[in-house]
Amino acid sequence: MTRLSDIWRRSHYTKEIDENITGEDVTVMGWVHEIRDLGGIIFVLIRDRSGMIQLTAPSKEIEGELLDKIRKLRKESVIGLKGKVQESGKAPNGVEIIPSEIKIFSLANQPLPMDPTEKVKAEIDTRLDSRFIDLRKPVVSSIFKIKSKMLHTVRNFFEEGGFLEINTPKLVASATEGGTELFPITYFEKEAFLGQSPPQLYKQMMMSAGFDKVYEIAPIFRAEEHDTLRHLNEAISIDMEASFMDDVDVMKILNDLVQKVIIDVKQDCREELKTLEMDLDIPEGHFEVLKYDDAVDMINSRDVPMEWGGEDLSRAAEKALGEMMDGYYFLTEWPTEIKPFYVMPNEKNPVKSHAFDLMYKDLEISSGAMRVHQHDLLREKIAEKGLNPDAFNGYLRAFEYGMPPHSGWGGLGADRFNMTLTGLDNIRETVLFPRDRRRLTP
Repeated sequence: MTRLSDIWRRSHYTKEIDENITGEDVTVMGWVHEIRDLGGIIFVLIRDRSGMIQLTAPSKEIEGELLDKIRKLRKESVIGLKGKVQESGKAPNGVEIIPSEIKIFSLANQPLPMDPTEKVKAEIDTRLDSRFIDLRKPVVSSIFKIKSKMLHTVRNFFEEGGFLEINTPKLVASATEGGTELFPITYFEKEAFLGQSPPQLYKQMMMSAGFDKVYEIAPIFRAEEHDTLRHLNEAISIDMEASFMDDVDVMKILNDLVQKVIIDVKQDCREELKTLEMDLDIPEGHFEVLKYDDAVDMINSRDVPMEWGGEDLSRAAEKALGEMMDGYYFLTEWPTEIKPFYVMPNEKNPVKSHAFDLMYKDLEISSGAMRVHQHDLLREKIAEKGLNPDAFNGYLRAFEYGMPPHSGWGGLGADRFNMTLTGLDNIRETVLFPRDRRRLTP
């Protein structure tokens, strides 16, 4: 029995077909994007992951059986096409394919739940309900090609920097920072939770283990009942931790990583950025550093009330700050009181801490700090937050037997970071299948 794969194998992606191979026979596989039947000639746009190519079928040159087969095609059906390449100034890539054979792998039902050509626009909920078709649109697939490049660069950056990739548990017995917004699950005879935070405590334990520099790219889950354009209940977090470094050291690592990602995306995703009509500026040198004290004054100057030390930035405060700050910048010297127990207080002024956030205009991208590495001080800080230190014994034991000073950052949200790379305002656009308080499918 002859196997299908023995006969139909792709010879080229559509993007690889240009005037340099005029006259050659090619085989392409893809989806029927558009059909124009003008009677004497039929034009069909075939789309694959890399782009589009035009099938041109003049009725006087194509045998009747093949012509009938082409006329029966439906939009978004999956086909294989064999034919000869010839030049055509009006076609994509300046060439077209004159077909010699067509194989219909799958006919798409009609009508389609949405229009991939975007001649008829669809609302975000309609698009997400039929995400498998929405993702076929070049403007949408471009978002995830850029995201793929970003994650690839992140991994290369860490590996070249001598970091070890780790994988920490996402099933936890309790909140790592005392928060209450966790998703409970049944774990055999007891209750457990999905991890709501980056792998903070485990990263620090790796410092005790002598791993020196580690990173992780993994999901986090937060049971917060928000309904905004920048929050989801499942997200991808990029985290790192390093021994014998302070907050300034790891801020530089974060600075360099963001710049490297932007350079690579701008260089390797030209077509995708063009499709999104996005022009990336590469930030040079060190990002601006803004102290929390100054940020409070700036926010109040915009008639947005904010008291020093009493709160994190409200949405109104973020917007006010974003109107005055451009691009990426660090927000430093946060009040110790509003930061987690593992954040190191400033030795000279303990009401302030060695914590920082990376912001992009009015969007928080990441947060980090120098960590408390002294066992007794850490136990004291846990108690000050109203938590029971005994509940953290598994974590605290790592600090009793030799813990180096260390710093790191976490919650570099891949999805939010991708918003800055693609110019999008809705985080749902940057996630294949987003999960929020109303959406658990598809």
